[in-house]
Amino acid sequence: MNIDFNKNKGGLVPAIIQDASTKNVLMLGYMNKEALEKTKASGLVTFFSRTKNRLWTKGEESGNVLNLVDIKLDCDNDTLLVSVNPKGPTCHKGSDTCWNGKNKASFGFLSTLEDVITSRIANADTQKSYVASLFAKGINKVAQKVGEEAVEVVIEAKDNNDELFLEESSDLLFHYLMLLQAKNFKLNDVVSILEKRHTK
Repeated sequence: MNIDFNKNKGGLVPAIIQDASTKNVLMLGYMNKEALEKTKASGLVTFFSRTKNRLWTKGEESGNVLNLVDIKLDCDNDTLLVSVNPKGPTCHKGSDTCWNGKNKASFGFLSTLEDVITSRIANADTQKSYVASLFAKGINKVAQKVGEEAVEVVIEAKDNNDELFLEESSDLLFHYLMLLQAKNFKLNDVVSILEKRHTK
């Protein structure tokens, strides 16, 4: 990497720290040449602390280290994207990130949909909520509905109506998310298994 350490004052470049699994941004630090070399050599993310005026390995006191996975350089050669596997919370105030966020996996709108399903189950308004009314009938009914939607997907897959195929696929995915919660699981539990299989 041809890093431009001379662009900023003190020979420092910003280092954006990102969780390698969740892709969440955990913190921002600064590295000089020595910090980068130590990070690569030790496998533990090390910064140049402007307040301590020395090299500082994240977690050297708390034990909440950042295990190095990968380092990428941006298009201007003056900012690093550092992928890590964090051990414990990243922020010195005890939160997962320095923006007081939870470092959990997000699957975009599917995560939003999971939260909606959770909320509907908790509210248990069977008169206004389809989710609540189906859950009230028990797990057998939820599982049956997944089976019915799966059959519909198979039927539409054999025809040439792409719109209907996608509609039925959406119904199947929605009801599968419901079934996961009926079994006290979330989508991330399934994704974790797929990731483990991928690495074997």
